[in-house]
Amino acid sequence: SHHQPSLFGIASRLSEAKLKKLRNSKEYDFYRFVFCQINEKDFSVLYSDNGSRPNAPVNSLISSIILMYRNNWTTEELFDRIDFDLLIRTALGLDTLDDTPFCPATFFNFQNRLLSHFVSTGQNLIEGVFDSLTKEQLKKLKIKTDIQRSDSFMAMSNIRSCGRTQLLIEMLIRLHRVLSDEDKLRFKELLDPFTKQSSGQYIYHLQRSSIPHEQEKLAQLYHKLYEALKDSYKDIEVFSVFERVYTEHFTIVDNKITVKPSKELNGSTLQSPDDIDATYRKKRNRHYKGQSVNVTETANPDNELNLITDVAVCSNDTDDSKILNERLEPIAEKTPDLEELHTDGAYGSEDNDKKMEKLEITHVQTAVRGRKAEVSMEIEEASKEQYTVKCPYQSANSQKTKKRHKACFDLEICRQCSLSNSCPAKEQSDKRTYYFDRSDYLLGKRNRNIRELPPERRKIRPNVEATVKEFTKPFNHKGKLRIRGLFKTMVYAHAMAISINFGRVWRYIAG
Repeated sequence: SHHQPSLFGIASRLSEAKLKKLRNSKEYDFYRFVFCQINEKDFSVLYSDNGSRPNAPVNSLISSIILMYRNNWTTEELFDRIDFDLLIRTALGLDTLDDTPFCPATFFNFQNRLLSHFVSTGQNLIEGVFDSLTKEQLKKLKIKTDIQRSDSFMAMSNIRSCGRTQLLIEMLIRLHRVLSDEDKLRFKELLDPFTKQSSGQYIYHLQRSSIPHEQEKLAQLYHKLYEALKDSYKDIEVFSVFERVYTEHFTIVDNKITVKPSKELNGSTLQSPDDIDATYRKKRNRHYKGQSVNVTETANPDNELNLITDVAVCSNDTDDSKILNERLEPIAEKTPDLEELHTDGAYGSEDNDKKMEKLEITHVQTAVRGRKAEVSMEIEEASKEQYTVKCPYQSANSQKTKKRHKACFDLEICRQCSLSNSCPAKEQSDKRTYYFDRSDYLLGKRNRNIRELPPERRKIRPNVEATVKEFTKPFNHKGKLRIRGLFKTMVYAHAMAISINFGRVWRYIAG
Protein backbone atom coordinates (compact mmCIF):
# COMPACT_ATOMS: atom_id res chain seq x y z
CA SER A 1 0.00 0.00 0.00
CA HIS A 2 1.20 3.54 -0.75
CA HIS A 3 0.28 4.44 2.88
CA GLN A 4 2.86 1.95 4.23
CA PRO A 5 6.32 2.71 2.80
CA SER A 6 8.74 -0.20 2.50
CA LEU A 7 11.71 -0.34 4.85
CA PHE A 8 13.83 -0.98 1.78
CA GLY A 9 12.04 1.44 -0.51
CA ILE A 10 13.16 4.54 -2.38
CA ALA A 11 13.63 6.59 0.81
CA SER A 12 16.24 4.17 2.12
CA ARG A 13 18.33 4.51 -1.06
CA LEU A 14 18.48 8.30 -1.27
CA SER A 15 20.69 10.71 0.61
CA GLU A 16 18.97 13.06 3.03
CA ALA A 17 19.44 15.99 0.62
CA LYS A 18 17.95 14.11 -2.33
CA LEU A 19 15.08 12.80 -0.24
CA LYS A 20 14.30 16.34 0.89
CA LYS A 21 14.33 17.50 -2.74
CA LEU A 22 11.99 14.65 -3.67
CA ARG A 23 9.57 15.56 -0.87
CA ASN A 24 9.53 19.18 -2.11
CA SER A 25 8.85 18.21 -5.73
CA LYS A 26 5.66 18.94 -7.66
CA GLU A 27 5.24 15.20 -8.22
CA TYR A 28 5.21 14.46 -4.49
CA ASP A 29 2.56 17.13 -3.99
CA PHE A 30 0.60 15.62 -6.89
CA TYR A 31 0.65 12.39 -4.89
CA ARG A 32 -0.63 14.24 -1.81
CA PHE A 33 -3.19 16.57 -3.40
CA VAL A 34 -4.51 14.42 -6.24
CA PHE A 35 -3.55 10.74 -5.95
CA CYS A 36 -4.44 10.42 -2.25
CA GLN A 37 -7.68 12.39 -2.64
CA ILE A 38 -9.25 10.13 -5.27
CA ASN A 39 -12.08 8.14 -3.71
CA GLU A 40 -11.88 4.60 -5.05
CA LYS A 41 -15.43 3.87 -3.87
CA ASP A 42 -16.72 6.15 -6.62
CA PHE A 43 -15.46 3.55 -9.10
CA SER A 44 -16.95 0.49 -7.41
CA VAL A 45 -19.39 0.13 -10.33
CA LEU A 46 -16.41 -0.81 -12.51
CA TYR A 47 -14.94 -3.49 -10.23
CA SER A 48 -14.70 -6.94 -11.72
CA ASP A 49 -15.44 -10.20 -9.90
CA ASN A 50 -13.66 -12.14 -12.62
CA GLY A 51 -10.45 -13.69 -11.29
CA SER A 52 -8.73 -13.32 -14.65
CA ARG A 53 -9.24 -9.53 -14.66
CA PRO A 54 -7.41 -7.98 -11.70
CA ASN A 55 -8.71 -4.79 -10.14
CA ALA A 56 -5.71 -2.44 -10.23
CA PRO A 57 -5.69 0.53 -7.82
CA VAL A 58 -8.09 3.12 -9.21
CA ASN A 59 -6.07 6.07 -7.91
CA SER A 60 -3.06 4.78 -9.87
CA LEU A 61 -5.10 4.41 -13.05
CA ILE A 62 -6.82 7.81 -12.79
CA SER A 63 -3.60 9.59 -11.81
CA SER A 64 -1.83 8.01 -14.78
CA ILE A 65 -4.54 9.27 -17.14
CA ILE A 66 -4.14 12.79 -15.70
CA LEU A 67 -0.34 12.69 -16.01
CA MET A 68 -0.56 11.33 -19.56
CA TYR A 69 -2.71 14.25 -20.74
CA ARG A 70 -0.88 16.79 -18.59
CA ASN A 71 2.42 15.92 -20.26
CA ASN A 72 0.99 15.00 -23.68
CA TRP A 73 2.51 11.52 -23.53
CA THR A 74 1.60 8.53 -25.65
CA THR A 75 0.64 5.40 -23.71
CA GLU A 76 4.09 3.97 -24.43
CA GLU A 77 5.76 7.09 -23.06
CA LEU A 78 3.57 6.91 -19.95
CA PHE A 79 4.69 3.36 -19.18
CA ASP A 80 8.33 4.26 -19.77
CA ARG A 81 7.95 7.05 -17.21
CA ILE A 82 6.24 4.74 -14.73
CA ASP A 83 9.04 2.20 -15.11
CA PHE A 84 12.07 4.50 -15.10
CA ASP A 85 11.18 7.99 -13.82
CA LEU A 86 11.58 8.30 -10.05
CA LEU A 87 9.47 11.48 -9.88
CA ILE A 88 6.55 9.91 -11.75
CA ARG A 89 6.73 6.81 -9.58
CA THR A 90 6.55 9.13 -6.57
CA ALA A 91 3.48 10.85 -8.04
CA LEU A 92 1.82 7.43 -8.27
CA GLY A 93 2.68 6.43 -4.70
CA LEU A 94 5.21 3.77 -5.76
CA ASP A 95 7.75 3.37 -2.97
CA THR A 96 10.06 0.80 -4.55
CA LEU A 97 11.82 0.55 -7.90
CA ASP A 98 10.20 -2.79 -8.71
CA ASP A 99 6.49 -2.14 -8.20
CA THR A 100 4.29 -1.89 -11.30
CA PRO A 101 0.73 -0.74 -10.53
CA PHE A 102 -0.80 -2.23 -13.69
CA CYS A 103 0.04 -3.56 -17.14
CA PRO A 104 -0.93 -1.92 -20.46
CA ALA A 105 -3.83 -4.36 -20.94
CA THR A 106 -5.31 -3.37 -17.56
CA PHE A 107 -4.90 0.33 -18.41
CA PHE A 108 -6.75 -0.06 -21.73
CA ASN A 109 -9.40 -2.26 -20.16
CA PHE A 110 -10.04 0.36 -17.46
CA GLN A 111 -10.55 3.07 -20.08
CA ASN A 112 -12.93 0.80 -21.98
CA ARG A 113 -14.92 0.19 -18.79
CA LEU A 114 -15.13 3.95 -18.21
CA LEU A 115 -16.52 4.30 -21.74
CA SER A 116 -19.00 1.43 -21.31
CA HIS A 117 -20.23 2.95 -18.05
CA PHE A 118 -20.69 6.32 -19.76
CA VAL A 119 -22.61 4.78 -22.67
CA SER A 120 -24.93 2.82 -20.36
CA THR A 121 -25.50 5.50 -17.68
CA GLY A 122 -24.40 8.85 -19.14
CA GLN A 123 -22.09 9.27 -16.13
CA ASN A 124 -18.49 10.34 -16.71
CA LEU A 125 -16.60 9.12 -13.64
CA ILE A 126 -13.56 11.29 -14.43
CA GLU A 127 -15.82 14.33 -14.21
CA GLY A 128 -16.81 13.12 -10.74
CA VAL A 129 -13.14 13.10 -9.70
CA PHE A 130 -12.74 16.66 -11.00
CA ASP A 131 -15.84 17.86 -9.13
CA SER A 132 -14.78 16.17 -5.89
CA LEU A 133 -11.21 17.51 -5.97
CA THR A 134 -12.32 21.02 -6.94
CA LYS A 135 -14.94 21.16 -4.18
CA GLU A 136 -12.31 20.43 -1.53
CA GLN A 137 -9.78 22.85 -3.06
CA LEU A 138 -12.32 25.69 -3.12
CA LYS A 139 -13.27 24.97 0.49
CA LYS A 140 -9.76 24.63 1.94
CA LEU A 141 -8.35 27.65 0.11
CA LYS A 142 -11.48 29.74 0.79
CA ILE A 143 -11.82 30.77 -2.84
CA LYS A 144 -14.81 32.98 -3.59
CA THR A 145 -17.10 31.59 -6.27
CA ASP A 146 -19.64 34.44 -6.46
CA ILE A 147 -18.04 35.86 -9.63
CA GLN A 148 -17.07 33.49 -12.46
CA ARG A 149 -16.21 33.64 -16.16
CA SER A 150 -16.74 31.24 -19.03
CA ASP A 151 -15.33 30.61 -22.51
CA SER A 152 -15.07 27.81 -25.05
CA PHE A 153 -12.57 26.45 -27.57
CA MET A 154 -12.46 23.94 -30.39
CA ALA A 155 -10.84 20.55 -29.79
CA MET A 156 -10.14 19.00 -33.17
CA SER A 157 -10.27 15.23 -33.53
CA ASN A 158 -7.29 13.27 -34.82
CA ILE A 159 -8.91 12.44 -38.15
CA ARG A 160 -7.98 13.02 -41.77
CA SER A 161 -9.79 15.68 -43.70
CA CYS A 162 -11.55 14.22 -46.71
CA GLY A 163 -14.14 15.40 -49.18
CA ARG A 164 -17.61 13.99 -49.67
CA THR A 165 -16.70 11.57 -52.44
CA GLN A 166 -13.69 10.18 -50.59
CA LEU A 167 -15.81 9.63 -47.47
CA LEU A 168 -18.38 7.68 -49.49
CA ILE A 169 -15.68 5.48 -51.01
CA GLU A 170 -13.87 4.98 -47.69
CA MET A 171 -17.12 3.74 -46.16
CA LEU A 172 -17.50 1.18 -48.96
CA ILE A 173 -13.98 -0.09 -48.24
CA ARG A 174 -14.77 -0.37 -44.50
CA LEU A 175 -18.02 -2.22 -45.24
CA HIS A 176 -16.25 -4.66 -47.58
CA ARG A 177 -13.89 -5.68 -44.74
CA VAL A 178 -16.75 -6.98 -42.57
CA LEU A 179 -18.66 -8.80 -45.32
CA SER A 180 -18.78 -12.58 -45.20
CA ASP A 181 -16.78 -14.46 -47.84
CA GLU A 182 -20.06 -15.29 -49.55
CA ASP A 183 -21.12 -11.62 -49.72
CA LYS A 184 -17.67 -10.51 -50.85
CA LEU A 185 -17.99 -12.88 -53.79
CA ARG A 186 -21.60 -11.78 -54.38
CA PHE A 187 -20.66 -8.09 -54.68
CA LYS A 188 -17.14 -8.59 -56.06
CA GLU A 189 -17.80 -7.00 -59.43
CA LEU A 190 -19.44 -3.93 -57.86
CA LEU A 191 -16.88 -3.36 -55.08
CA ASP A 192 -13.60 -4.36 -56.74
CA PRO A 193 -12.99 -0.92 -58.35
CA PHE A 194 -13.04 0.63 -54.86
CA THR A 195 -11.42 -2.05 -52.70
CA LYS A 196 -8.33 -2.65 -54.85
CA GLN A 197 -6.89 0.69 -53.72
CA SER A 198 -7.27 3.27 -50.97
CA SER A 199 -9.99 5.91 -51.09
CA GLY A 200 -7.31 8.57 -51.54
CA GLN A 201 -5.81 6.76 -54.51
CA TYR A 202 -9.24 6.34 -56.08
CA ILE A 203 -10.22 10.02 -55.97
CA TYR A 204 -6.73 11.08 -57.08
CA HIS A 205 -7.57 9.85 -60.57
CA LEU A 206 -10.98 11.56 -60.70
CA GLN A 207 -11.42 14.79 -62.62
CA ARG A 208 -13.46 17.50 -60.90
CA SER A 209 -16.03 17.49 -63.72
CA SER A 210 -16.68 13.76 -63.25
CA ILE A 211 -17.42 13.95 -59.49
CA PRO A 212 -21.22 14.56 -59.80
CA HIS A 213 -21.54 11.53 -62.08
CA GLU A 214 -19.38 9.48 -59.69
CA GLN A 215 -21.63 10.41 -56.78
CA GLU A 216 -24.71 9.33 -58.75
CA LYS A 217 -23.05 5.94 -59.33
CA LEU A 218 -22.26 5.72 -55.62
CA ALA A 219 -25.89 6.49 -54.79
CA GLN A 220 -27.03 3.49 -56.85
CA LEU A 221 -24.41 1.25 -55.25
CA TYR A 222 -25.20 2.39 -51.70
CA HIS A 223 -28.90 1.78 -52.25
CA LYS A 224 -28.33 -1.70 -53.63
CA LEU A 225 -25.97 -2.68 -50.79
CA TYR A 226 -28.23 -1.24 -48.12
CA GLU A 227 -31.31 -3.08 -49.32
CA ALA A 228 -29.38 -6.35 -49.69
CA LEU A 229 -27.54 -6.25 -46.34
CA LYS A 230 -29.76 -4.36 -43.88
CA ASP A 231 -31.35 -7.47 -42.35
CA SER A 232 -28.25 -9.64 -41.94
CA TYR A 233 -25.79 -6.89 -40.91
CA LYS A 234 -28.01 -4.61 -38.80
CA ASP A 235 -26.12 -5.49 -35.58
CA ILE A 236 -22.66 -4.87 -37.07
CA GLU A 237 -21.17 -1.52 -36.00
CA VAL A 238 -19.56 -0.77 -39.38
CA PHE A 239 -22.89 -1.34 -41.12
CA SER A 240 -24.55 1.10 -38.70
CA VAL A 241 -22.04 3.75 -39.79
CA PHE A 242 -22.61 2.81 -43.44
CA GLU A 243 -26.36 3.21 -42.90
CA ARG A 244 -25.81 6.64 -41.35
CA VAL A 245 -23.75 7.77 -44.36
CA TYR A 246 -26.41 6.37 -46.69
CA THR A 247 -29.25 8.30 -45.03
CA GLU A 248 -27.20 11.51 -44.67
CA HIS A 249 -26.01 11.73 -48.28
CA PHE A 250 -28.80 10.16 -50.32
CA THR A 251 -32.57 10.38 -50.53
CA ILE A 252 -35.33 8.72 -52.51
CA VAL A 253 -37.39 11.01 -54.74
CA ASP A 254 -40.17 9.54 -56.91
CA ASN A 255 -38.87 6.02 -56.19
CA LYS A 256 -35.40 6.98 -57.40
CA ILE A 257 -32.27 7.24 -55.27
CA THR A 258 -30.61 10.65 -55.63
CA VAL A 259 -27.68 12.54 -54.13
CA LYS A 260 -28.65 15.19 -51.59
CA PRO A 261 -27.48 18.72 -52.51
CA SER A 262 -24.40 19.78 -50.52
CA LYS A 263 -26.34 22.67 -48.95
CA GLU A 264 -28.59 20.12 -47.21
CA LEU A 265 -25.64 18.62 -45.34
CA ASN A 266 -25.05 20.22 -41.94
CA GLY A 267 -22.30 20.20 -39.32
CA SER A 268 -23.60 17.03 -37.68
CA THR A 269 -23.03 14.97 -40.85
CA LEU A 270 -20.42 12.24 -40.37
CA GLN A 271 -16.95 13.71 -40.85
CA SER A 272 -14.96 10.47 -40.65
CA PRO A 273 -15.68 6.78 -39.98
CA ASP A 274 -12.81 6.96 -37.47
CA ASP A 275 -14.76 9.39 -35.26
CA ILE A 276 -18.52 9.11 -35.47
CA ASP A 277 -18.94 11.85 -32.83
CA ALA A 278 -16.98 14.57 -34.63
CA THR A 279 -18.98 17.47 -36.03
CA TYR A 280 -18.05 20.30 -38.38
CA ARG A 281 -17.95 24.04 -37.77
CA LYS A 282 -16.45 26.99 -39.55
CA LYS A 283 -15.35 29.77 -37.21
CA ARG A 284 -13.34 32.86 -38.14
CA ASN A 285 -12.56 31.30 -41.55
CA ARG A 286 -11.10 28.15 -39.96
CA HIS A 287 -12.57 24.70 -40.45
CA TYR A 288 -12.95 22.50 -37.34
CA LYS A 289 -13.86 18.83 -37.07
CA GLY A 290 -14.25 17.57 -33.53
CA GLN A 291 -15.82 18.85 -30.33
CA SER A 292 -16.25 22.10 -28.40
CA VAL A 293 -15.03 22.44 -24.80
CA ASN A 294 -16.61 25.00 -22.48
CA VAL A 295 -14.68 26.08 -19.38
CA THR A 296 -15.91 28.05 -16.35
CA GLU A 297 -13.66 29.33 -13.56
CA THR A 298 -13.79 31.59 -10.52
CA ALA A 299 -12.99 35.25 -11.17
CA ASN A 300 -13.49 37.32 -8.02
CA PRO A 301 -10.74 40.01 -7.96
CA ASP A 302 -10.26 39.31 -4.23
CA ASN A 303 -9.10 35.74 -4.92
CA GLU A 304 -5.35 35.11 -4.77
CA LEU A 305 -5.85 32.24 -7.20
CA ASN A 306 -8.76 31.10 -9.33
CA LEU A 307 -9.82 27.54 -10.08
CA ILE A 308 -11.81 25.88 -12.84
CA THR A 309 -15.27 24.95 -11.55
CA ASP A 310 -16.92 23.38 -14.58
CA VAL A 311 -15.97 21.74 -17.88
CA ALA A 312 -18.41 20.62 -20.58
CA VAL A 313 -17.75 18.90 -23.91
CA CYS A 314 -20.32 19.19 -26.72
CA SER A 315 -20.52 18.83 -30.47
CA ASN A 316 -18.74 21.81 -32.00
CA ASP A 317 -21.80 22.85 -34.00
CA THR A 318 -23.66 23.60 -30.75
CA ASP A 319 -24.13 27.33 -30.14
CA ASP A 320 -22.25 28.70 -27.12
CA SER A 321 -25.48 30.12 -25.70
CA LYS A 322 -27.07 26.66 -25.74
CA ILE A 323 -24.04 25.08 -24.05
CA LEU A 324 -24.22 27.68 -21.29
CA ASN A 325 -27.96 27.15 -20.90
CA GLU A 326 -27.37 23.45 -20.26
CA ARG A 327 -24.54 24.13 -17.79
CA LEU A 328 -26.08 26.96 -15.74
CA GLU A 329 -27.91 24.69 -13.31
CA PRO A 330 -24.96 22.30 -12.73
CA ILE A 331 -22.64 25.29 -12.16
CA ALA A 332 -25.12 26.90 -9.74
CA GLU A 333 -25.51 23.57 -7.93
CA LYS A 334 -21.75 23.20 -7.48
CA THR A 335 -21.22 26.85 -6.53
CA PRO A 336 -24.55 28.01 -5.03
CA ASP A 337 -23.26 31.49 -4.16
CA LEU A 338 -22.70 32.36 -7.84
CA GLU A 339 -24.05 35.88 -8.47
CA GLU A 340 -22.21 37.17 -11.53
CA LEU A 341 -21.11 35.33 -14.68
CA HIS A 342 -18.87 36.97 -17.30
CA THR A 343 -18.90 35.75 -20.92
CA ASP A 344 -18.37 37.10 -24.41
CA GLY A 345 -21.18 38.13 -26.74
CA ALA A 346 -21.83 34.62 -28.09
CA TYR A 347 -23.40 33.39 -24.84
CA GLY A 348 -26.44 35.66 -24.73
CA SER A 349 -29.95 34.43 -25.54
CA GLU A 350 -33.53 34.88 -24.44
CA ASP A 351 -33.53 31.41 -22.83
CA ASN A 352 -30.37 32.26 -20.91
CA ASP A 353 -31.88 35.55 -19.74
CA LYS A 354 -34.84 33.66 -18.29
CA LYS A 355 -32.71 31.01 -16.63
CA MET A 356 -30.26 33.57 -15.22
CA GLU A 357 -33.19 35.48 -13.73
CA LYS A 358 -34.57 32.29 -12.17
CA LEU A 359 -31.17 31.42 -10.68
CA GLU A 360 -30.57 35.05 -9.62
CA ILE A 361 -27.35 35.32 -11.64
CA THR A 362 -26.26 38.57 -13.27
CA HIS A 363 -25.00 37.91 -16.80
CA VAL A 364 -22.19 40.27 -17.86
CA GLN A 365 -21.08 40.11 -21.50
CA THR A 366 -18.27 41.90 -23.27
CA ALA A 367 -20.88 42.74 -25.92
CA VAL A 368 -24.47 41.83 -26.76
CA ARG A 369 -25.23 40.15 -30.08
CA GLY A 370 -27.65 41.80 -32.47
CA ARG A 371 -28.07 45.10 -34.24
CA LYS A 372 -27.98 48.13 -31.99
CA ALA A 373 -31.28 50.04 -31.96
CA GLU A 374 -31.17 53.54 -33.43
CA VAL A 375 -33.38 54.78 -30.59
CA SER A 376 -32.70 53.34 -27.15
CA MET A 377 -35.76 52.31 -25.13
CA GLU A 378 -34.79 51.72 -21.49
CA ILE A 379 -37.15 49.33 -19.68
CA GLU A 380 -36.97 49.27 -15.89
CA GLU A 381 -39.00 47.00 -13.65
CA ALA A 382 -41.06 49.03 -11.16
CA SER A 383 -42.90 46.07 -9.64
CA LYS A 384 -44.33 42.73 -10.74
CA GLU A 385 -45.99 43.22 -14.16
CA GLN A 386 -45.24 46.95 -13.99
CA TYR A 387 -42.46 48.68 -15.95
CA THR A 388 -41.22 52.17 -16.67
CA VAL A 389 -40.11 52.78 -20.26
CA LYS A 390 -37.77 55.66 -21.08
CA CYS A 391 -36.85 57.06 -24.46
CA PRO A 392 -34.28 59.88 -24.86
CA TYR A 393 -36.91 62.59 -24.16
CA GLN A 394 -39.71 61.17 -22.00
CA SER A 395 -40.87 58.21 -19.93
CA ALA A 396 -44.12 56.30 -19.46
CA ASN A 397 -45.51 53.61 -17.19
CA SER A 398 -46.46 50.34 -18.84
CA GLN A 399 -49.90 48.83 -19.24
CA LYS A 400 -50.64 45.11 -19.50
CA THR A 401 -52.14 43.87 -22.75
CA LYS A 402 -53.45 40.39 -23.46
CA LYS A 403 -50.03 38.95 -24.37
CA ARG A 404 -47.55 41.79 -23.91
CA HIS A 405 -46.99 45.16 -22.29
CA LYS A 406 -47.25 48.61 -23.82
CA ALA A 407 -46.03 52.10 -22.97
CA CYS A 408 -47.88 55.12 -24.38
CA PHE A 409 -45.91 58.32 -25.07
CA ASP A 410 -47.06 61.94 -25.46
CA LEU A 411 -47.55 62.46 -29.19
CA GLU A 412 -46.76 66.20 -29.05
CA ILE A 413 -43.32 65.54 -27.56
CA CYS A 414 -42.74 62.74 -30.09
CA ARG A 415 -43.52 65.03 -33.04
CA GLN A 416 -40.80 67.44 -31.93
CA CYS A 417 -38.23 64.65 -31.50
CA SER A 418 -35.38 64.50 -34.02
CA LEU A 419 -35.36 60.69 -33.68
CA SER A 420 -39.03 60.32 -34.56
CA ASN A 421 -38.44 58.59 -37.91
CA SER A 422 -36.31 55.87 -36.27
CA CYS A 423 -38.46 55.35 -33.17
CA PRO A 424 -39.74 51.78 -32.54
CA ALA A 425 -42.92 53.17 -30.94
CA LYS A 426 -45.88 53.11 -33.31
CA GLU A 427 -47.82 56.35 -33.92
CA GLN A 428 -51.54 56.17 -33.24
CA SER A 429 -54.32 58.80 -33.21
CA ASP A 430 -53.41 60.55 -29.96
CA LYS A 431 -50.24 58.80 -28.77
CA ARG A 432 -47.21 56.78 -29.73
CA THR A 433 -47.16 53.21 -28.38
CA TYR A 434 -44.21 50.92 -27.72
CA TYR A 435 -45.00 47.19 -27.33
CA PHE A 436 -42.65 44.84 -25.49
CA ASP A 437 -42.51 41.66 -23.41
CA ARG A 438 -40.31 40.44 -20.58
CA SER A 439 -37.63 39.17 -22.96
CA ASP A 440 -37.09 42.78 -24.12
CA TYR A 441 -36.66 43.84 -20.50
CA LEU A 442 -34.14 41.06 -19.86
CA LEU A 443 -32.19 41.95 -23.01
CA GLY A 444 -32.03 45.55 -21.88
CA LYS A 445 -30.94 44.40 -18.45
CA ARG A 446 -28.03 42.55 -20.04
CA ASN A 447 -26.95 45.75 -21.78
CA ARG A 448 -27.21 47.69 -18.51
CA ASN A 449 -25.11 45.07 -16.74
CA ILE A 450 -22.21 46.03 -19.01
CA ARG A 451 -22.62 49.78 -18.52
CA GLU A 452 -23.14 49.65 -14.76
CA LEU A 453 -20.25 47.33 -13.99
CA PRO A 454 -17.56 48.83 -11.71
CA PRO A 455 -14.33 49.60 -13.63
CA GLU A 456 -12.32 47.02 -11.66
CA ARG A 457 -14.56 44.21 -12.98
CA ARG A 458 -14.73 45.20 -16.63
CA LYS A 459 -11.63 43.23 -17.66
CA ILE A 460 -12.46 40.01 -15.86
CA ARG A 461 -13.67 37.94 -18.84
CA PRO A 462 -10.56 38.08 -21.12
CA ASN A 463 -8.38 36.37 -18.49
CA VAL A 464 -10.20 33.10 -19.11
CA GLU A 465 -8.42 32.94 -22.47
CA ALA A 466 -5.20 32.17 -20.58
CA THR A 467 -6.97 29.13 -19.14
CA VAL A 468 -8.02 28.08 -22.64
CA LYS A 469 -4.35 28.34 -23.65
CA GLU A 470 -3.44 25.85 -20.90
CA PHE A 471 -6.01 23.38 -22.22
CA THR A 472 -4.64 23.57 -25.76
CA LYS A 473 -1.05 22.64 -24.85
CA PRO A 474 -1.55 19.01 -25.99
CA PHE A 475 -2.68 20.14 -29.46
CA ASN A 476 -0.36 19.54 -32.41
CA HIS A 477 0.59 22.22 -34.96
CA LYS A 478 -2.75 21.71 -36.72
CA GLY A 479 -4.73 22.25 -33.53
CA LYS A 480 -5.58 18.55 -33.19
CA LEU A 481 -5.58 16.23 -30.19
CA ARG A 482 -3.99 12.77 -30.34
CA ILE A 483 -7.40 11.23 -29.68
CA ARG A 484 -10.79 10.73 -31.35
CA GLY A 485 -14.34 10.53 -30.10
CA LEU A 486 -16.60 12.43 -27.73
CA PHE A 487 -15.86 10.42 -24.59
CA LYS A 488 -12.08 10.50 -24.99
CA THR A 489 -12.33 14.26 -25.48
CA MET A 490 -14.34 14.44 -22.24
CA VAL A 491 -11.64 12.45 -20.42
CA TYR A 492 -8.95 14.75 -21.85
CA ALA A 493 -10.87 17.90 -20.83
CA HIS A 494 -11.51 16.83 -17.23
CA ALA A 495 -8.02 15.36 -16.80
CA MET A 496 -6.55 18.66 -18.01
CA ALA A 497 -8.86 20.62 -15.68
CA ILE A 498 -7.67 18.55 -12.71
CA SER A 499 -4.07 19.11 -13.80
CA ILE A 500 -4.49 22.87 -14.32
CA ASN A 501 -6.18 23.32 -10.94
CA PHE A 502 -3.46 21.28 -9.25
CA GLY A 503 -0.76 23.39 -10.91
CA ARG A 504 -2.38 26.58 -9.66
CA VAL A 505 -2.77 25.24 -6.13
CA TRP A 506 0.83 23.98 -6.12
CA ARG A 507 2.24 27.33 -7.29
CA TYR A 508 0.12 29.17 -4.72
CA ILE A 509 1.32 26.98 -1.84
CA ALA A 510 4.94 26.86 -3.05
CA GLY A 511 5.03 30.62 -3.68
